[in-house]
Amino acid sequence: MLPVEVKVAGVTYKVSEKEYVEINDNKNYAGSCCYNDSEITVLNTLSDTRKEQVFVHELVHAILMEAGYDDHDEDQVNRIGIVLHQVLRDNNLKF
Repeated sequence: MLPVEVKVAGVTYKVSEKEYVEINDNKNYAGSCCYNDSEITVLNTLSDTRKEQVFVHELVHAILMEAGYDDHDEDQVNRIGIVLHQVLRDNNLKF
């Protein structure tokens, strides 16, 4: 189960699940992180495990942004997100 909100460097990001995730008029996304609105969105039709994985991926984007990194290498975010998700799950660290 995803949290309703998550704090990153003092900024509270609202977390929501939606029927579609749209970025730049394209609705073919599993998740997004909107820094201006402080919102993480995850596609609601994904399995629970995939929702968690996508949430962690978007959380990594939020962490990088709040740490002052404006440009994110998507491959690096993917890799960090996958490993971080595994660490959180396998060590029973709750969402």
